[in-house]
Amino acid sequence: MSKEAAFEAVEAEREHLVETALELWENPELGLAEYESAALLQDALSEAGFEVETGVAGIETAFVARYGEGDPTVGLLGEFDALPDLSQRAAAEREPVEAGAPGHGCGHNLFGVGSLGAAVGIKRAVERGDVSGTVVYFGTPAEEILVGKPFMIRAGAFDDVDAVLSWHPGWYTGASVGSCLAMNSLQFAFEGEASHAGSAPEAGRSALDAVQLMNVGVEFTREHVPDEARIHYAVENAGAAPNVVDPEASVWYYVRAPDRETVEEMTDWIRDVARGAALMTQTDVDVDFQGGTYEVLTNHTLADVIDENMQTLGGFEVSEDDEAFARELKETLGDVSDQIGTLPEEYRSTARRRGLLTEPVPPFDEDVVGTYSTDSGSVSQVVPVGRCRAATWPVGTPAHSWQAVAASGSVGVNAAVFVAKALAGSAYDLMADPDLVAAASEEFETATADRDYQDTVPEDGDPYETADH
Repeated sequence: MSKEAAFEAVEAEREHLVETALELWENPELGLAEYESAALLQDALSEAGFEVETGVAGIETAFVARYGEGDPTVGLLGEFDALPDLSQRAAAEREPVEAGAPGHGCGHNLFGVGSLGAAVGIKRAVERGDVSGTVVYFGTPAEEILVGKPFMIRAGAFDDVDAVLSWHPGWYTGASVGSCLAMNSLQFAFEGEASHAGSAPEAGRSALDAVQLMNVGVEFTREHVPDEARIHYAVENAGAAPNVVDPEASVWYYVRAPDRETVEEMTDWIRDVARGAALMTQTDVDVDFQGGTYEVLTNHTLADVIDENMQTLGGFEVSEDDEAFARELKETLGDVSDQIGTLPEEYRSTARRRGLLTEPVPPFDEDVVGTYSTDSGSVSQVVPVGRCRAATWPVGTPAHSWQAVAASGSVGVNAAVFVAKALAGSAYDLMADPDLVAAASEEFETATADRDYQDTVPEDGDPYETADH
């Protein structure tokens, strides 16, 4: 049988995939607490004939599902965590299901299910004997807090995998060859001496003063870091009352840059600033490294395979109602001309006119470094990874928005089924052609020849302690 049979196997699962995606969307769970979401995906894979290992890397919601034997081993990444405070109905206006509750603002309900469909599609081909090899679905929790995949890497989950295929919901359809920012997460906890701020301030040493001085000091580093770098912070503990010299205060930092080495250099500088703030205020500072991730390393061989399959499929169809709803959502976004301007010129008029950009766009983001971070970047440093996007949201929709949540629980399911076919076809090609796997591996080895992967989570760290900073 041909690769077309893998596409047909995914199509045969359409109803089940849509139902699963919507069930995940209706029950959004935050990172490391995705118990029902993980169980739903595990059950689906088990019923499809996969052997499922749970509790991977000491994370209750991390799992690995396998089918087949021998080489090549092709992996598929699945995510399923939601975001806080993004509860939203599938409506074209801001309308939370429950105020303050989580919502799938990054479309991970679709992410997990699209990869599920791909796993089932290629499994059917292996089962029939069309191709041979091992299919592995990686259930990777807590992407939004960047602790799932790094701990799974440390535990050896990605050892002996030849290639990994992944995707992400978005506003266009196509293979990705761009990158994103590496990142570190750190907490700085200052400790001083409490005292009455009015009657005995000289007896106190203010931890809050130290936090403020640290933040000011970091501001003065911004001139001297790369333009693409990002430094964010949030003061977490700022004292209880103004008439008390604050004995405790803390601040949480994200440090981002286009490559891991620059992130480490910036982090060292910020640590020095924190120590300087402690010296100036005669306080103590404890630096707690929460974890981090690498930038994404593109594998053009795998990107080309995914692009070829997307072009073969020719995009996907949506109903008139879905297109109309997407246009309604698009109207709430305001001006999206900047986003459309990033597309190749021949696709811009379609993007302006349509609600959903369902036709595959050839890779165009070669020199683009996205300002987001993802723990998939760390996976790309230990195994060749091919990536793509599919139009789950209206053109120009930002991730982590209520519009993204609304689309992820409605029109986005069409893209998830499409990408399941594209990734199943890509896995088929890799299993059918050892030269493709060898080319992807050679490209990866060349790109990483002068670089050793370093853990991006605390030594002897616990994922739950890392997340609960």
